[in-house]
Amino acid sequence: MSAQVISSDRSRIVIGLGKTGLSCARWLHQAGLPFRIVDTRTNPPGLAELQAVCPGIDVICGPLDAELLCQADELIVSPGLSLKEPAIAKAIAAGVQVIGDIELFCREVTAPIIAITGSNGKSTVTTLVGLMAAQAGVDVGVGGNIGTPVLDMLLAIQEQGEQELYVLELSSFQLETTYSLQAVTATILNITPDHMDRYDNSIVAYHRAKQRIYHGCHGLVFNRDDPLTTALVPAKTKILSFGTGVPHNLEDFGLMEADGVQWLMCGMEKLLPVSALKVCGLHNYTNALAALALGSLAGLPMAAMLDALTQFTGLPHRCEWVTSNNGVVWINDSKATNTGATVAAIDGLGAELQGKIVLIAGGDGKGASFDDLKPSVQRYVRAVIVLGKDGPRLAKTLQNIVAIHTVSDMGTAVSKAAEVANAGDIVLLAPACASLDMYNSFEHRGQIFCQHVNKYVENLHG
Repeated sequence: MSAQVISSDRSRIVIGLGKTGLSCARWLHQAGLPFRIVDTRTNPPGLAELQAVCPGIDVICGPLDAELLCQADELIVSPGLSLKEPAIAKAIAAGVQVIGDIELFCREVTAPIIAITGSNGKSTVTTLVGLMAAQAGVDVGVGGNIGTPVLDMLLAIQEQGEQELYVLELSSFQLETTYSLQAVTATILNITPDHMDRYDNSIVAYHRAKQRIYHGCHGLVFNRDDPLTTALVPAKTKILSFGTGVPHNLEDFGLMEADGVQWLMCGMEKLLPVSALKVCGLHNYTNALAALALGSLAGLPMAAMLDALTQFTGLPHRCEWVTSNNGVVWINDSKATNTGATVAAIDGLGAELQGKIVLIAGGDGKGASFDDLKPSVQRYVRAVIVLGKDGPRLAKTLQNIVAIHTVSDMGTAVSKAAEVANAGDIVLLAPACASLDMYNSFEHRGQIFCQHVNKYVENLHG
């Protein structure tokens, strides 16, 4: 354990109560380390639970007080808060150390960590690698930006002992405040513009934040189809790649067609026909290759990894099959919160489709351009149904290449999609936008979509 972490005479302030802040409070309280909590909201979520779990903890609500933050030794900042917030920036300038929950976790654990980031696919790949490790009999913990907050896993360690391996999904926001990761294997799956509102419309700043995942890593996995995912690392670092083409060397992973069958490959070795997977689409095949490369570098046995791949049915709200009716398939990819994810879904599904895609998209575009959608929409999409805050801007971008229908809510979007779609088509919810302009989360948005789709099909057969 770091002496810095276990020292009880340091002044700590947790900024932001939410899910992450609450996990930080639970862990610090359990460890007997003094701290205070500040939150810009007058009645932050989780306040009642905090008071029950950590009675007597000082909570300060309202605008951030720069003078208060500057007096701390350490700020533990929730990932939803930008380090450019004036009060936080002033504390950083005054020499106050700023960390996050991932940094606290990395300082404490001794087991190896597989670290995964990227604009798209990171939840799927993180889940897959966790399943591969479990299939191999490894006692594995999966968390981070997906599922269990990492500090809740630390609390479990106190009760059950440390696990043998951790697989962490990490966002660019989390990486900004992480310094001690030193992953056994790390990857950036891809880089497409996302969170441009947070990064001042600078792909360079976003890319720089993602690249922090490679600091001190022992192994690196990069995407051959995306040059932004590689990095300059020490010569001793083991490097593998994955991509949609034939592997470049005997240890890399890729795709190859032989006798009309498309195969997952390691070098020139055929591992598994893509037809053996329960998920479909080129983006899912790429996710599978990334997971294989990460597991291979971490020493997981190939047979167990392939078994896990054949059992994997995909994650909710990520190209999730909802239903089919009258020859039309309905797909929920509400997790597609940026243009890169939507392009991956359109291309992955469209390449294997006899008909066309009817796309439902729109929401909060987070300041990003929608121009990257144009080639895929032109090639595979029959019509686009737009809604939400940036629906008009999306419609303007695509108006000259595809039929556009503007609606005000998801129920109307589903009805219009049913009207437009032909047999052999896919209706795809892949918004290319965040959800918070209309919904509580991307999960909530996906649930509402599924409810309307199922209601529509029930009424047809009613």
